[in-house]
Amino acid sequence: MTTPLINLLVVDDEPAMRRVLRNSLGMIGYAVEEAGCGEDALGALQRRPADLVLLDINMPGIGGIETCRRIRDLAPAAGIVMVSVRAREDDKVQALEYGADDYVTKPFRLRELLARLQSVLRRVRSQDSAAPSVLQAGDLELDVKNRLLRKADREVHLSQKEFDILSFLMRHQDELVAHARLLQAVWGPEYGGETEYLRTYVRSLRKKIEAEAGKPQYIVTEPWVGYRFRDPSEASSANRAGV
Repeated sequence: MTTPLINLLVVDDEPAMRRVLRNSLGMIGYAVEEAGCGEDALGALQRRPADLVLLDINMPGIGGIETCRRIRDLAPAAGIVMVSVRAREDDKVQALEYGADDYVTKPFRLRELLARLQSVLRRVRSQDSAAPSVLQAGDLELDVKNRLLRKADREVHLSQKEFDILSFLMRHQDELVAHARLLQAVWGPEYGGETEYLRTYVRSLRKKIEAEAGKPQYIVTEPWVGYRFRDPSEASSANRAGV
């Protein structure tokens, strides 16, 4: 018998739901651990790191959203998929803002859940060894290997998703990157229409890297199509030269 390679923490206050997920996911190779509340989830992660966290948004105690935020701080490399009966866009956006990688609405099919988990896992484990180790533009310096961003020699904290989006855009500087292309590059091939994900993270990124978030110089929106990353220092030089 081989040891499962994927450690999954299921966080849900319903014992029946945890039991179903443990049995179903355990049968296909996940090493499943359970937690009935946010506090227990944080304790479990301190004892045993997880590759993936399946986290219910509606729980007693500190609640799913706050638990998500704390997990992201405690385990920045873990993939987090939020689960809830709620389907409002505001709930999804809030979950993403607090560090979730994806969001599944109850009731869901096991096949759908597996596709989401595998997509998040691929992104967490993916490494592009052919890419430059350091990307530079203006006063930004992105250390791809160590996953660090410096702005004017000062370190700027990015969430995992923020880093992945910025890295992809910087590697394709001056290209028009369509929403679907960016979603598939960062979230996985199953994605393409979840533009609210991008709006949430790009808005957060702009607050961290732009001099004025409302007048972006680095990440420029191409209305209805996607985004374009520019080096503002190059644009200034071109303007002075009359280009």
